[in-house]
Amino acid sequence: MQSKYKVGPMRVNLLIAAGLTSFLAATANTLPDALLLGLATLWLAATASLVLPGHRHPATLPWQLLPGLLLAALLWNTPERHLAWLWAWALLLMLPQPRWVMGFNTLLACVSWWHLRTLLGLESWLIAGPLLAGLMLLGLSRSLELQALRRHVHHRSRLVPDLPLWPQQCLHHDMQTERQRARQDGAHVELLLLHTSRRRFWPLAERLCRQLQPFENGYRLDGRTLGLLLVHCDAQQAERRRRTLLEQLDDTVRSRTIALPRLASLSRERRALKRQPRRVPAREAVPHD
Repeated sequence: MQSKYKVGPMRVNLLIAAGLTSFLAATANTLPDALLLGLATLWLAATASLVLPGHRHPATLPWQLLPGLLLAALLWNTPERHLAWLWAWALLLMLPQPRWVMGFNTLLACVSWWHLRTLLGLESWLIAGPLLAGLMLLGLSRSLELQALRRHVHHRSRLVPDLPLWPQQCLHHDMQTERQRARQDGAHVELLLLHTSRRRFWPLAERLCRQLQPFENGYRLDGRTLGLLLVHCDAQQAERRRRTLLEQLDDTVRSRTIALPRLASLSRERRALKRQPRRVPAREAVPHD
């Protein structure tokens, strides 16, 4: 295994595919065909550069829809040249994607198969339909299996290798552990919640998690909210440490601090965080009545 998450081999495969599509684009007979293959080359190359060694992958809506649209366009524009690509729909369904995107790609596959009825001839076309459906079902079953496995691993492993950044499910367990530590050792434990944009979340999380102590952890609560469990000797040390962490952030980041014994409802504190106006210093939550 070249790396923990096999990112290296995946990048190599994507770059090889990009090289093949670029060759096809260079030898295309028509301009639309060359443009579509060129877009496919760019998508493969960009995906290879965006793949990261962790549980992150390009998941934005246009990014997920683009490969299916490109494949459908190629089969519609020049089916005689890309006829063998009809079976690629089964592979496309194995990519990480929401279920509604799977349904959209399935619809595109049906439209592509229907468009080939005159090119294949009736008998070959009728045979190709069930074969394509069977392969797509295999791809779909494999995708659902991989997604279930990924969710299971996602709940147990770091989101970024070598950084103490964990999924939300780990926070509930760790809060119980830290509550016991606070009672037994007299430590001051607090949860620092930070809310930012989706685009800035990962840089923010990685920068702050690198500044944590070995016994502290960060948690991804959602695509915009980061939680940090901070452990200190007393409240004064906690305030100084918190000020140091927050001074490096811009004014668009909302923050809220809750001393762990006072935390009654995490979901309520998250809603309160999102309602806070911007450009407000970190607020320490008070016990709810």
